[in-house]
Amino acid sequence: MIGLVQRVSEARVVVEGRTIGQIGPGLLLLLCAERGDDVPQGERLLAKLLKLRIFGDAEGKMNRSLQDTGGGLLVVSQFTLAADTSGGNRPGFGNAAPPDEGRRLYEDFVARARAAHPLVQTGEFGAAMQVHLVNDGPVTIPLVMR
Repeated sequence: MIGLVQRVSEARVVVEGRTIGQIGPGLLLLLCAERGDDVPQGERLLAKLLKLRIFGDAEGKMNRSLQDTGGGLLVVSQFTLAADTSGGNRPGFGNAAPPDEGRRLYEDFVARARAAHPLVQTGEFGAAMQVHLVNDGPVTIPLVMR
């Protein structure tokens, strides 16, 4: 499972002209399930994400987690994180989980996130989405659980 985490001062997801998920300060997670991924990988990714110390403390040092700050979490499915660019100029997506499996793992991740954190918003799996964000820092960190 692949996650791309961005610390944001705000973020929102728009589908067909309407905002379906929105947060203020917190984390935007672009999430991709790959072939062979399972629920325990999502559990490990979520545990890491919630405790990842990438928010500033009183001295400005990155020493606080999302759980410490109580910020929002916006989870957006992003199968293109599984892109294989090793051959030619057109990415291949054969490493991405099939849609049904990807949806199941995404929905499981979101349910677990909502049980563990008070403010979780989402995009819409499989939809054409516009993701608007203000990257704070900028801070962008890849998380890979295999």
